[in-house]
Amino acid sequence: MSAKSYDEYEGLNRLALDRAGQADAFDAIGDRYNDAFPHKEGQVSSGAWLAGALPAGARVLDVGSGTGLPTARQLSEAGHRVVGIDLSPSMVKLARDNVPGAEFHRLDIADLRGGRLGGPGSFDGVAAYFSLLMLPRAEIPYALGLLHDLLRPGGLMALSMVEADVDDFPIPFLGNTIRVSGYLRDDLRRVVHDAGFDVVGEDAYAYAPASTDVPPEIQLFLHLRRA
Repeated sequence: MSAKSYDEYEGLNRLALDRAGQADAFDAIGDRYNDAFPHKEGQVSSGAWLAGALPAGARVLDVGSGTGLPTARQLSEAGHRVVGIDLSPSMVKLARDNVPGAEFHRLDIADLRGGRLGGPGSFDGVAAYFSLLMLPRAEIPYALGLLHDLLRPGGLMALSMVEADVDDFPIPFLGNTIRVSGYLRDDLRRVVHDAGFDVVGEDAYAYAPASTDVPPEIQLFLHLRRA
């Protein structure tokens, strides 16, 4: 990512975007998140790929680590050094309780610039499960570029998004409102390619939260390698 790109990302991140509102929603949700999403077969399968494809003892960044379940625990139990970030203080506390072998920080993805948790090439792997969909589309390419730079050459990333043609769209979520963005799958492939990743695997799952009557969403899981 060029210096100009970092400057552009700084400008985008300081638009009038209420990130605190997103964090407040997840603070209120707390461990009800795992009750509403109890299975996560796609995420578990993708996490198993990442855990197995990384070198032993890899340093892995979990972006939007939530409660730490299942991903941070899965990676930690595989012997990797997990560093998780999340905007919600409640989620960070739950993650620390659930995965004591990992480290968790209350940070925005934009806070990773400037070597906050390590400079370029300081991570072997990245997990970003349903975290980048919390950003407006204008920010997603810059976030991907930042994560690309944090990976070592050839490093791996597991990314999931919901397949939907929406941008910063408000939705009801477990009694709260959050804003989400999504792409159709061909558009998502293009965005990650433009950010410097090769797609080495892909899966899609139909998923509906427990105890709701909403139609299933299509969850896309991309397995990526830093080109």
